[in-house]
Amino acid sequence: MQEHAPLWLATGAAVASPLSIAASQILLGAALLALLVTRTRPAPLRQHLPLILFMAWTALSMALADDPWAGRPQIRKFYVFLILVALGTALRRPFEAARLWLAAIAAATVSALWALAQFVLKYNAAREAGRDFYTAYIADRITGFMSHWMTFGGHMMIFLLGALAFLLFAPHARVKTWVWAAAAILFAALVLNLTRGIWIGTFVGAAYLVRAWRPRLLLATPLLLAVVWFAAPEAVRSRAISIFRPHGDTDSNSHRIVTWRTGLAMIQEHPLFGVGPENISRQFNHYVPADIPWPLPAGFYGHLHNIYLQYGAERGLPALALFLWWMVSLARDLKQRTAQAAPEWQWLPRAAAAVIIGMLVGGVFEHNLGDSEVLMAFLATLVCGRVAEPEAVRAG
Repeated sequence: MQEHAPLWLATGAAVASPLSIAASQILLGAALLALLVTRTRPAPLRQHLPLILFMAWTALSMALADDPWAGRPQIRKFYVFLILVALGTALRRPFEAARLWLAAIAAATVSALWALAQFVLKYNAAREAGRDFYTAYIADRITGFMSHWMTFGGHMMIFLLGALAFLLFAPHARVKTWVWAAAAILFAALVLNLTRGIWIGTFVGAAYLVRAWRPRLLLATPLLLAVVWFAAPEAVRSRAISIFRPHGDTDSNSHRIVTWRTGLAMIQEHPLFGVGPENISRQFNHYVPADIPWPLPAGFYGHLHNIYLQYGAERGLPALALFLWWMVSLARDLKQRTAQAAPEWQWLPRAAAAVIIGMLVGGVFEHNLGDSEVLMAFLATLVCGRVAEPEAVRAG
């Protein structure tokens, strides 16, 4: 029993991520302690060398910043990356990874169900108050068990892509019926979350899975989008239209342009080490381009709403290059594991690859990996993608 404790605790940390970050991090700490107690040798982190260098560059950027002390939250966030050690050491067989995925999908579905109830409550509250629902809702969207709609949306994307990978590539699975139901609930919550960047990231990640499964089905994409368009509530259609025709300050288009241009100005002046972790909000006004009128559009200016600009402006272009190196190396590894995996386990690396694609595309519009809850789930999917059983082992 004692030898299984690290696996169960690390699995619990990953599964708890869409429910409670506090519980997730406590379970992660317990898993690391269990590894020490059982004297289990940690799995090597050679695959994550770029990540280790990225973390080292982050610490160097913090030391050279005008306000080094402000960067403490980013150093504390290194703790979340220890899920790679705990889960990467304890998770060794593909059925354990599959069990983790299905448990996490179930947990995310519970959060999605609560979010759907929140949507009904918010709609009724706006109607009773005589307020325009779209305007009221954009500023206070569904969150499930999370504290912010962006965090919740990130979870919905991750676990919906995982459910889709399972449904398309896991042959003869007895649990597919409830996974179909879970996927429908996750999809509904993701759509009603009204977060456009997450919509786009999920669409591209799903397109990768469909292309790998039945490439010709991609030709039906316009028909699928048309069905979703006509079946969706008015708020969903209005939000989609806002990508090209925003509703003034209600939508964040102009706000994002300001943050992106300001981030580029920071990179231009501090290309090597950036302005320092957590220093963007403190120095933001100083770098706003002169041709941007004040007051600035309504929105949150604590980060740049783009992971690439965020890392470049906050930690320097070398940090951004290290992050991209890590992503490329992971993608190459997953491609190789997909080719070598036994058919029944190919969905594990494909799910991880779809999540990477979704996060990188969504990261154009939001600092999505800045949320510890989303980061925990993201890292867990990477570990699960690397334990697919090779075809040679199955055949032997």
